[in-house]
Amino acid sequence: METTKASTVSAIQAVKRKSGKTYAELAQETGLTNVYVAQILKRQARLSPEAAPKLRAALPGLPEDLVHEMMEPPRRSYDPLLIQDPAIYRLNEAVMHFGESIKEIINEDFGDGIMSAIDFFCAVDKVKGVDGKDRVVITFDGKYLPYAEQVSYLFGGIQS
Repeated sequence: METTKASTVSAIQAVKRKSGKTYAELAQETGLTNVYVAQILKRQARLSPEAAPKLRAALPGLPEDLVHEMMEPPRRSYDPLLIQDPAIYRLNEAVMHFGESIKEIINEDFGDGIMSAIDFFCAVDKVKGVDGKDRVVITFDGKYLPYAEQVSYLFGGIQS
């Protein structure tokens, strides 16, 4: 019987809950970012062979079959209903509100291109604001990818 992504994620999350550890603690123990650990545990990112022993040490209740499953390339997807969650809706709203200006600054500073979501570092941190209230800091750190000019090979655009 083939397991579904949802049942695998549910089993992995049960091990995390039983451990009582936070994503920040797991990140510290594995040397990964808190968001990347969450991505691995949600089967949105692949657990590397180098990080697997560290995750097993951090979550000793993790069965071997789940470790092997997490080392397989995941089926990266999302539930379209996630946008209904207020936190995710606000993140989407922030990107939509600031996105055009961010894109313009990327183009001004780098040229015509985009930020990679593949060669990408993401972390969430908690800091105190100047008013003493808790603030959320989200870091998106992606490799710059310039758009390529599309030169036709058919008409002698590239000489070899």
